[in-house]
Amino acid sequence: MMHIILTPVNITLISLGIIILLLLIWAIRLEIRLKKFLLGTGAKNIDDSFVHINGNLNDLAKFRIELEEYLRTVEKRLRKSVQGVHTVRFNPFKGTGGGGNQSFATAFINQEGNGVVFSSLYSRDRVSIFSKPIIGHKSEFELTKEELTAIAEARKTLENTV
Repeated sequence: MMHIILTPVNITLISLGIIILLLLIWAIRLEIRLKKFLLGTGAKNIDDSFVHINGNLNDLAKFRIELEEYLRTVEKRLRKSVQGVHTVRFNPFKGTGGGGNQSFATAFINQEGNGVVFSSLYSRDRVSIFSKPIIGHKSEFELTKEELTAIAEARKTLENTV
């Protein structure tokens, strides 16, 4: 049987061997992790990987700029689209028994207060329908109290959604 004598030199050599073995295992693990990292990009080394990532970041920055411009355009269009709508039903012939609450005034306005108000006056003999343009929540035509109420309530719905 062979006896190993543990001299300071032998202990140092064994320690160095263990350290080298641990460093080799650590280097292999790092190499495996690097290959996994580079695998998805098709890069051959870390420099290529960073170039690829930088290209992706530039593409994302361009996309963000395009998206912000698109959203500004959508926001402009939304301000002009009808968003405030309200209907007031009423009886224009109170006391005569004719019509009931079949008459109405409906306002359609956008965020700028532009749009139209439609009114319908119902009686047993006929139905009359009127439309009046609205600019800045007002009309150049005389508005009835029901039309004014419809515009005011439509404006409130806008204030609640903004």
